[in-house]
Amino acid sequence: MQAVRNDTKDAALNAVPEKPITPPQVQQTNSSWTHLVAGAAGGMATALLTSPLDVLRTRLQSDYYRSQLKSTISAHHTRPSIARSFITHFSETFEILFSIHRVEGWRSLFRGLGPSLTGVVPATAIKFYAYGNCKRLYPELLGINKDATSVHALSAATAGVVTGTATNPIWLVKTRLQLDRSHASSDGTLRPPQYRNSYDCVKQVIRQEGVKGLYRGLMASYLGVIETTLHLAAYERIKVMVAHHYERQGKAQSSEVTQGLILSGAAGVSKLIAVLIAYPHEVLRTRLRQAPMADGRQKYTGVVQCLRLMVKEEGFVALYGGLTAHMIRTVPSAAITLGTYELVLKLLSGTSSS
Repeated sequence: MQAVRNDTKDAALNAVPEKPITPPQVQQTNSSWTHLVAGAAGGMATALLTSPLDVLRTRLQSDYYRSQLKSTISAHHTRPSIARSFITHFSETFEILFSIHRVEGWRSLFRGLGPSLTGVVPATAIKFYAYGNCKRLYPELLGINKDATSVHALSAATAGVVTGTATNPIWLVKTRLQLDRSHASSDGTLRPPQYRNSYDCVKQVIRQEGVKGLYRGLMASYLGVIETTLHLAAYERIKVMVAHHYERQGKAQSSEVTQGLILSGAAGVSKLIAVLIAYPHEVLRTRLRQAPMADGRQKYTGVVQCLRLMVKEEGFVALYGGLTAHMIRTVPSAAITLGTYELVLKLLSGTSSS
């Protein structure tokens, strides 16, 4: 009897080391720095590949190009139909894109790339650092399932607010540089761009508008949290649905290529939905970040004032200025950013999801 007990005890002791070989909780919860690095990698890839479309989008969102379009329409003395407005907007988008290269040179397609890289890399790093860690913390704090939509929505909203507050000065400089261009002065001479580089832009903003000038458009950025929340919550929901689909079929997971295509498609579709719902905040933010007028006054002083003035002067359609360029850029951008993020996260942590 004693020998049986000893054999049972020995067998139990020998079985102990086999249990924790692959602890799911440790590998499933990535460390903070993996989200930081993966987010930075996604932001860098996106900024480099989509810079020309970012310049185009910013210019179409500003009132300079809106006023050009308005003067063209008034010259024909007719109010365009919705269909004609759509066609005009679409053709205007590509006309400005080609004219930037033809008139200002190919380098102008990458104006603001410095602050864009300086902004996108830390912004996506901060965003996914906050998002990844909030996804881990909120289920523990709230006592709910980690795959619940509310967890993803709260995590995305928190990440959006933190990122917007931390990086607003960088985006303001990027916007100013992308809108800055040579133009003819009243005496006929060609006036060079107002800002020489990012550092000069920061100096001029602080000198003319004070430190608070670097935070112009911050409230509009907070409105953008709606888009971030919709995007990431929808993306995570699609991921969960796909995972459950494969579980029901008895498959551990799809092939690497199929999984990558599914995640990229999920990122693009979720971004498309979020943009269509929340796009006007992009235009408001760009207008609020524009440089002061020639007399030093700010045309747009706040979100509500900007919204009212735009609708009054340009109509409701102005809130969707640059939408074509934004869609062309932002949907593949979402796929690039999240695709790179997931890939780097997998390489760093050894798992396919966070």
